[in-house]
Amino acid sequence: MSDDAAFEKFRGCAVEVLQVSPDAITKEASFADDLDADSLDLVELVMALEETFDITVEESELEGVLTVGQAFELVTSKI
Repeated sequence: MSDDAAFEKFRGCAVEVLQVSPDAITKEASFADDLDADSLDLVELVMALEETFDITVEESELEGVLTVGQAFELVTSKI
């Protein structure tokens, strides 16, 4: 899967879970500041990403993940 195709799948999950515009999902976007996502939103997003990409993300791996780009890198490192 190409990086662009993977990001489109990632964006689709984020739009659905976080209820934001697709344009808001950029690699530079901060979950807290730009997307108004709280910890529960992020847990739901991780669950959706795990299902979509057929991966497992450990809770400890999420520490320090503050931006869409960081989360996307974490996901793509597992596929």
